[in-house]
Amino acid sequence: MVAIGWGIKMKIRGLGYIGVAATDPAACLRYCTDILGLMPARAVPGESWGIPAVPASGPASGGCGIAQDGSAYLKADDWQWRIAIHPVTARRGLLYMGFELDSAIALEQAVAELNQAGFDARMGNQTQAQVRAVTGIAHTRDPTGNPIELFYGPTLDRKFQSPRGARFDTGDMGLGHINLLVDRLKDSQDFYIRVLGFRLTDYIRFGENMSANFYHCNPRHHTVGLTRVGPIDGFHHLMLQVSDVDQVGQCLERAEAAGILVTSTLGRHANDRMLSFYMRSPMGFDVEIGCEAIRVSDDWTPREFVEGDIWGHKGLTAEAIQAAASQTTN
Repeated sequence: MVAIGWGIKMKIRGLGYIGVAATDPAACLRYCTDILGLMPARAVPGESWGIPAVPASGPASGGCGIAQDGSAYLKADDWQWRIAIHPVTARRGLLYMGFELDSAIALEQAVAELNQAGFDARMGNQTQAQVRAVTGIAHTRDPTGNPIELFYGPTLDRKFQSPRGARFDTGDMGLGHINLLVDRLKDSQDFYIRVLGFRLTDYIRFGENMSANFYHCNPRHHTVGLTRVGPIDGFHHLMLQVSDVDQVGQCLERAEAAGILVTSTLGRHANDRMLSFYMRSPMGFDVEIGCEAIRVSDDWTPREFVEGDIWGHKGLTAEAIQAAASQTTN
């Protein structure tokens, strides 16, 4: 039995980064650059930037985004990297998610709070922090077993330039949002709300013991979604928000021209008002590209909504979500 109290002190700033597994990171990097419009990292985490004002002195990767171990790293904004794709021989999907805190003290307090609540958490060392291009890091897991990294002090290297002219809405909202499929929904809700300090934005029920629940930690409508569609744990999708509808449409055209499976047609969600579409990625999970989502404020109160979409999003059913996430089950 986990001893979870209501004395929430932890304050997550946002989703900082994610790491995923894929059998061919180089091919995934091409998908992320050619279709999504992300940029290969100018330097991979842990390598030297070289001598200031001497361009030929480094970094060794030369802006290709590929590390010596075959991992691929991608930029979406001023951060050194936001998405890492690590080589595996079989299983694809989520390897870790990094949530940002604001200081070393906040990180130490978070570790103490997690352990007090019954969740194993430990501070990482300087080498582990450098591997993620952050100043300090700690490690834990949610009740489903998803690895979570808490960190502070990311490396900023600026000079983001999308190969497709994309502009991603990050800033005070973090990278985007992730939607996790969980069987033990109540345990997961307790962890993200009572321990990590997320707040319920809204939810929808669509069957016996089945629902989608959305949680925020900053002005983004939700940073984490917890969905139960049956006795399955997995990673359904990552959402990246772009600045306008033209960028959504252009990305959709690129995906269709490349023969990528569009798993949910263009549409607008009823709860966050996101205009978006979903597509299958070579990493095994779906990617949602959207725009125009509402922002929430500190006085937001939770609510239930009863219709998932104002229009469109054909294909986004409980059965389709379960089938998609079965490729990345834990």
